[in-house]
Amino acid sequence: MDIRGKKIILGSASPRRKELLGGLDIDFEVDTGNTFEEDFKDMGSVRDIPARMSEGKSYGFHRELSENEILITADTVVICGDRVFGKPSDREEAVSMLKALSGRTHEVITSVTIRSCRSKETFSDTATVRFGNLSDEEIDYYIDRYRPYDKAGSYGVQEWIGYAGIEGIEGSFYTVVGLPVYKVYRHLQKFLAE
Repeated sequence: MDIRGKKIILGSASPRRKELLGGLDIDFEVDTGNTFEEDFKDMGSVRDIPARMSEGKSYGFHRELSENEILITADTVVICGDRVFGKPSDREEAVSMLKALSGRTHEVITSVTIRSCRSKETFSDTATVRFGNLSDEEIDYYIDRYRPYDKAGSYGVQEWIGYAGIEGIEGSFYTVVGLPVYKVYRHLQKFLAE
C-alpha cells in the first residue's frame, strides 16, 4: 500500500496487532506512550466498551499528532452472556474466565480508531466463537504453558487452545486475534487519500 508520505503509528504494545498490521505490507512504527487508564466500568452498553476503549487510547496518546501522522489504536473484549471479559489480572481470574467460556458460544468484539490531526473514525467488528468443553487439566495446561494474561478472555485463538478447544468461528479470525485487518485496510485508504 502506498502510504503517500504519511507516517502511520500503531499505538499498541500487542505483538499480535503488530504482526497483523505488518501483514498488510504497510510501513509503520509502534509508539505505546499513553495516559489512558483501561477501565471499562461506567462505559454504558457492553457492546460500546471496545469502541470507547479504543477512542480513549487514541485520545490518550502522549502527544499531539503532526500533519502527516495517522494513529491506529484498538481494543478487544470477549462477551459471554452478560459478562465482559477483558485481560485477566492473575491466574485465578484466567481459570475462571476459561471455565466460563468452556462449552459455550461467545462474542469477540474488536474496535479500531484511526485518527489524524483532521479526522477520526472508529469502527468495530464482531466474531462468534464456539468453545468445546475444556477439562480442568486442559485449562491448567494452557494457562501454565502460554500465560495468556495479556489477552481478552484469557486466550489466544492462534495458540494451543485455539487448535484443541475451539469448535468454530463465525466472522473474521483476525478480529478474534485482535485486529480486523480487512476493515483496517479499507478505512486506512480513506485516511491516506486526505
